[in-house]
Amino acid sequence: MGGRVGARPAGRGAMMAGMGKYDELRDFLRHQRLAQVTLTFAEVAGVVPGGLPPSAYVHRAWWANEESGTHSHARSWLHAGYRTTDVNLTAGRVTFTRAD
Repeated sequence: MGGRVGARPAGRGAMMAGMGKYDELRDFLRHQRLAQVTLTFAEVAGVVPGGLPPSAYVHRAWWANEESGTHSHARSWLHAGYRTTDVNLTAGRVTFTRAD
């Protein structure tokens, strides 16, 4: 079962002290009930305070499911129970699939 979900609008509030940049993406995904969530990069950027870095738009490796090192962006979706399963740089979209 797949689906498409709209992201929250950008600038919906200041980032709270002690929160990581990608915590809002983690929280957004935690509230999804679909097995798959497909978002445009613009929709993801709308959830992340300050948007996405330029590398997210041009390097598929940015979307890798890596929990180690400094990959806080990947930990956000992994800790929400999702993995990236399809990244289309040309179309500017990513599919997160529930990792059950």
